[in-house]
Amino acid sequence: MSDVPLKNPGWAGNTGEFDLTEEEVRGEDFIGERPLHGGHSSVSATMPYMLIEKNPEAELFEGEYQERLKKILTRYPKKRAALLPVLSMVQELRGHVSPESMDRVAELLDLSPAYVRGVATFYTMYNKRPVGRHLVQVCTNISCNLCGADEVLAAFLECTSTELGETSEDGDFTVIEAECLAACGFPTCVQINSRYFENVTPADIPKIVEHLRAQVKKGD
Repeated sequence: MSDVPLKNPGWAGNTGEFDLTEEEVRGEDFIGERPLHGGHSSVSATMPYMLIEKNPEAELFEGEYQERLKKILTRYPKKRAALLPVLSMVQELRGHVSPESMDRVAELLDLSPAYVRGVATFYTMYNKRPVGRHLVQVCTNISCNLCGADEVLAAFLECTSTELGETSEDGDFTVIEAECLAACGFPTCVQINSRYFENVTPADIPKIVEHLRAQVKKGD
């Protein structure tokens, strides 16, 4: 067994003797820019759906997104089974799933608006109102709570100058609590858009926020 102490820099289990960049761990240096049409139909339903830039007025399912919708529908025996990935496409474009968007999805999938609302409001992963460019979700469930989650949450609110659930004046941040992010072995866990940060402490927050602001400036 190696004598090198294990470490986790906060984004994907880079431990032991490895010295990988975040892009290398996530595969982003290989994947590059993702196609809006989803590429092959086998992956069209599994793409990240929380992007930095959001347009609440964006047209739904047009152009390349219409092509992706068609690919998604080929993966399921019934249209209803495509509901979750189609809702994810709405959130990718608009940043949240409004009642108007739910009605459009219901129309496309031959479902009742009430059925779509019941599904969309059941899952916390769908935002029902606009959020900032970075949606910061701090896990405050038992494992993270015992390891300082309340302090991490308070530090995010202070560094972003926000109240819980409110969006910062510059539109960059919305900070909320999460029930569980399934990383109980690496508390405190924080999900920011589609990325996980593990072993987060209050001392880490200024650096994380600075990194996120830099992403907004360069448009990543």
